[in-house]
Amino acid sequence: MLQLFLNSDVIEAGCDEAGRGCLAGPVFAAAVVLPPDFNCELLNDSKQLKEKTRYDLRIIIEEQALAWAVGIVSHTEIDQINILNASFLAMHRAVSDLKIVPEHLLIDGNRFKKYENTPHTCIVKGDAKFLSIAAASVLAKTYRDDFMMQLNDEYPQYGWSQNKGYPTAKHRLAIEQYGVTPYHRLTFNLTNKQLSFDF
Repeated sequence: MLQLFLNSDVIEAGCDEAGRGCLAGPVFAAAVVLPPDFNCELLNDSKQLKEKTRYDLRIIIEEQALAWAVGIVSHTEIDQINILNASFLAMHRAVSDLKIVPEHLLIDGNRFKKYENTPHTCIVKGDAKFLSIAAASVLAKTYRDDFMMQLNDEYPQYGWSQNKGYPTAKHRLAIEQYGVTPYHRLTFNLTNKQLSFDF
């Protein structure tokens, strides 16, 4: 059973991101403040859940959370500041959009860039340990998947409806066959041979 809080006497927001390892599209992050009576046995690390379960949980999270927000950093920003800094920035944007100001942040992972003067704790595999981080992982993942599904309508040959921009063999092969799109991260290793592209 996942823990509800690390510090139950402060307003705590869980934060997680989705899309760090993708070749295309933005990185999304979410921040979630859960109520002290929140209980949901289904909620877990979004990577461990089926797609339908994630979307069912999104409804529950959005209805029951005291506050939630999603932050986005575009592929062009990722190329400018690198994916690690982009992940931090996406979390910062999510936290800044919360309607409740958190007093402590729970961050999934082992690194974070401090947000203003808010204390934080990094938790490795936190999305499998704390409900608020798991909730943030579900929101970040589902909102990013929605975004990539929209892009798939524009560029169906890359298989984004299935791979969501991650570096599958089909995705890399499509880049070799069709070149890059305006949504690809140009600083990433896009193909196995890392072809040179003409722009």
